[in-house]
Amino acid sequence: MSKSSLPAPDHAAALREALLAADFTADGLLERLGAPAYAALARSETVPALRATRGDTPLDTLVRLFLLQRPVAEERARAALPLDECFADGWVTREGGADGEVRACVDVRPYGGPDGEDWFIVSDLGCAVGGAGGIGSREEGVVLGVGGASTTLAGITVRTPVASALDLGTGSGIQALHAAQHATRVTATDLNPRALEFTRLTLALSGAAPADLREGSLFEPVGSDTFDLIVSNPPFVISPGARLIYRDGGMGGDDLCRTLVQQAGDHLNEGGYAQFLANWQHVEGEEWQDRLRSWVPYGCDAWIVQREVQDVTQYAELWLRDSGDHRSDPAEYDERYEAWLDEFEARGTTSVGFGWITLRKSSAAAAGNASIVVEEWPHAVQQPLGRAVEEHFARQDYLRDQDDAALLAGHFSLAAEVVQEQVGLPGAEDPEHVVLRQHRGMMRATKVDAVAAGFAGVCDGSLPAGRILDAIAQLMAEDPVLLRDRTPQAIRLLVEEGFLEPASGAVARGE
Repeated sequence: MSKSSLPAPDHAAALREALLAADFTADGLLERLGAPAYAALARSETVPALRATRGDTPLDTLVRLFLLQRPVAEERARAALPLDECFADGWVTREGGADGEVRACVDVRPYGGPDGEDWFIVSDLGCAVGGAGGIGSREEGVVLGVGGASTTLAGITVRTPVASALDLGTGSGIQALHAAQHATRVTATDLNPRALEFTRLTLALSGAAPADLREGSLFEPVGSDTFDLIVSNPPFVISPGARLIYRDGGMGGDDLCRTLVQQAGDHLNEGGYAQFLANWQHVEGEEWQDRLRSWVPYGCDAWIVQREVQDVTQYAELWLRDSGDHRSDPAEYDERYEAWLDEFEARGTTSVGFGWITLRKSSAAAAGNASIVVEEWPHAVQQPLGRAVEEHFARQDYLRDQDDAALLAGHFSLAAEVVQEQVGLPGAEDPEHVVLRQHRGMMRATKVDAVAAGFAGVCDGSLPAGRILDAIAQLMAEDPVLLRDRTPQAIRLLVEEGFLEPASGAVARGE
C-alpha cells in the first residue's frame, strides 16, 4: 500500500471485535509476552516478542502481523481476522498470490485507556517511538504512534466534562481519543492530511465517536471557534529547517511554540484550559523564565513546568538519532550536525528546555491579576496529573483573594499522603532540619523550620491558623505577635505547593 493510500474504516467494528476476541489488548499483550518482552517492545526491540509468539494462537498471529510487522500465513490470518473485510478496507495486503502470506499495511497498537478501556492506535509501519535508535524514518509525512510525549500530555490533561475540545496537531489521534471520553464535541486538526486519516482510523477502531477533522496549521483551521479544552503535542523540535512534519515546526527557533501559546487565549472559553508540550530556547543573557512569561496571553493564568534541559550538542544528537541520521553517511551526518550548531550559535542558544505549559482563561487574569507560575521540576511525579493541575489553579484562585489577616483567620488541613522526615545526626536531640514530602501528584518536598513543621502537624481544620500559632508561640516561648507577623508567608507557600489545604473544600470551590 502506498503512503497516500490508507485503510478505510468501513468494517472497523468487525475488526475491533476480532482483536478483542483474541485478547489483543494492552493487558493481553503483557500476559502473553511477559514483562521483559513487553518492555523491550517499548525500546523498539522485537526479538523477545518474536520468541514469545512462536505459537499459532490468534493472539500470536496478531502480534506478529500488526506489532512486529512480520508476514503471516494467510490461513493463520483468516483464523484471527475477518480477512476478506480487512483486504477490502486495506488493513492488510496479500503477498505471493493466492494462499500466500499476509502483511499489515499499518501499525495497530493496543492502548489501555485511563478507566480500563481497550483502545487501538493506528499509525505508519516501522515508526516505533522511544527506541534507542529513534523512529528510523526520514519520510516527510510519516505519522507516529504512541510515545512518551503522547502519554505525558494525556496524563497531565484536565479531564473534567466539557462541551468542546480541540486536539491541535492530532497525529494518530491519541489526544482526540482521550478527549472523546469527556467532551461532547471534539475537533482535531493537523497540517498533514494523512494524520487526519489516521485519527479517523484510531477513533473508529477504538469504538469512539468520530471527531470533526480539519486540515491546516496552528489555529487556522478553526477560525474564530473557541473551546473549553485545547491540547497539543506540537512539532516542537527546534531545528534548522522543517524536514519532518511530525516534529519540526517550520518556524525559527521556538517561534512555533510561542505562537501556539500566544494565540491560544483567543480560542479559550472562560474557565477553559489549554495544555501543551513545548521546547524553548535558553538564550545567552536572558532568563528562560522571563522568556516564557512573555508568551502567556492576556486574560490567562499559567503554570509552566520545565522538566528537562539539554545543552545544544545533546539536543542535536537526540534528534539526529530520532530520524536515523546517525546511520547515514558519516559526512552527511557531520553536515547536518554542523547545521544544528550553526542555527543555535546564530540565535545565541546555549541549551534547550522541555516541559509542560498550561493556560487557564480567567476573569481575574483579564482584570490584571494573572497568576503566572514558572518553575523547574525535573523530579519524579505521579501520573495522571490532571487533577493536580486543576488543584493548582484552584489554590491560586484562593491565595490571590487572601491577605495575611485572612490566612490567619483561615482553617487548614494537612493534605493527604504528606509525611514528615527529620534529618540529623543519629542520637542528636534535635533534627538539623525537617522535610515535608508529598507521595502523590507532583511529589514535592520542602524544608521547613520548627514552627512550620509544628503548624502543619496539628492542622486538622478545627482551629484557625492564628490560634494555632499562638499556642506554638507559648510552647516555644516566642512573642505571639512577631510569630503571627512572620508566618503567613510560610503558610502561603505550603498552600501554594499543596501541602496544606483550606478546610471544608475552600480550594476546590475557589473560595
